[in-house]
Amino acid sequence: MSGDAAVLDRGALGQVSQGQPGQTPQGQPQQGRMTSGPAPTRRGGAMEACRHIVLDELSAGLVERLDPNTAAYVNSSGLAKASPMGMGLYRIEPVGTVGSVRTPTVQLEVRPKGRLGLSRLLFLLGYAGDQGFRDDSVAAVEHTDLWSALAESLAQLAERALSRGVLQGYLMVEESLRTVKGRIRMSDQISRRPGMLVPLEVSYDEFTEDIAENRILRAALERMSQVPRVRPEVLSRLRQLKGKLDAVTRLQSGAPLPQWRPSRMNTRYHSALRLAELILRNASAEAGDGKQQSASFVVDMAKVFEDFVGTALREAMAAHPGEMRLRYNALLNEAVRDSDRIVVQPGAVHFLGGRPVMVYDAKYQAAADAGASLSGDHYRMLAYCTSLRVPTAWIIYPGSGEIKLRRILNTDIDIVEFPLDLSLPPAEILASVADLAQQSWGEVLRQASIDRSAN
Repeated sequence: MSGDAAVLDRGALGQVSQGQPGQTPQGQPQQGRMTSGPAPTRRGGAMEACRHIVLDELSAGLVERLDPNTAAYVNSSGLAKASPMGMGLYRIEPVGTVGSVRTPTVQLEVRPKGRLGLSRLLFLLGYAGDQGFRDDSVAAVEHTDLWSALAESLAQLAERALSRGVLQGYLMVEESLRTVKGRIRMSDQISRRPGMLVPLEVSYDEFTEDIAENRILRAALERMSQVPRVRPEVLSRLRQLKGKLDAVTRLQSGAPLPQWRPSRMNTRYHSALRLAELILRNASAEAGDGKQQSASFVVDMAKVFEDFVGTALREAMAAHPGEMRLRYNALLNEAVRDSDRIVVQPGAVHFLGGRPVMVYDAKYQAAADAGASLSGDHYRMLAYCTSLRVPTAWIIYPGSGEIKLRRILNTDIDIVEFPLDLSLPPAEILASVADLAQQSWGEVLRQASIDRSAN
């Protein structure tokens, strides 16, 4: 069985003695861990097994046996912390991110709470940067293994994009030529070749395959091809697709992604490019000593959730009068010197006639239905309302509980806890955000009516 096709064993972890891998130091099975059966890989004629370690992002961690190189890669990835305990054992703990690290011998996954699938995770990732990103932007491939799902999804979408051949478009080219082609760049001609008639500094549009869309797609195919233990048939498809783009300029590692604009001409590329950009921004693949490949896909779910809510809420509030500002800096105190200023930053503030009327904040860890304490978040929302002179604040958190209104004692301030169920289909998630916008706007109208009556 390959690491990509492994079926996770959700049963008992087995009876092992104190200090064995998969146990806490007291010998108790660690909750939240799922392991696959060994996935053999051939190295130097011998078969080695790849262990599959899975953690929930809120789990306390577990103890596993790792080699020093794998432990170092886990620590450098930002996905988890691997602390040595002696005798080759390491305590592996989540550090607030989710994703997967894969080496030739170990695959470590930290999964979002609620067991969100890949398509939902990528929807949340993509929507903040592109309001047109929907779940059909990712192929309907849900493996138990994130890397298998990513590789298969990219292969399917790239095949669809390239099914009618490689896309061509116009690219601005700057060259030094002995004849006029396009237009002469006079400033460059004078600064580089004063008093010379030839060669000429010219620029012209060339109809070519070497455009931003193809460069991005090639880079993503290349990166996924470097991930260790991708199933051979999927790896073959990725390499064949990359071969169709060999004439395209290779993106330099670490360089910013080239800009592209959705248009009628590149419609068939849209879904593939959205996934490709997410892979290039969140995944890395590299060859270590002895050309052993390692790869990581790491996502900060708190930032993803906050970015998604801010973008979706601003889009929903566009149906109502006023303007929404994200990550707005509000002054909390009176200060003579700038150094004495205390600034708070709500996730979103809605303005009407230049005056703040509603404040929102998305908190990924504030899962009230899971029993998490919301006290700190309520203190923060109270500060926002006081600073902005807003009577109602909304906390948005992931969960499936009920909407709760809390009246703060000795004030006229209400704090509303609004759960957003991320397990729903994307269209229903966006509908919930639209409902939040509608309810909060209704509160603005109600408060305006009260103010008019008072006057």
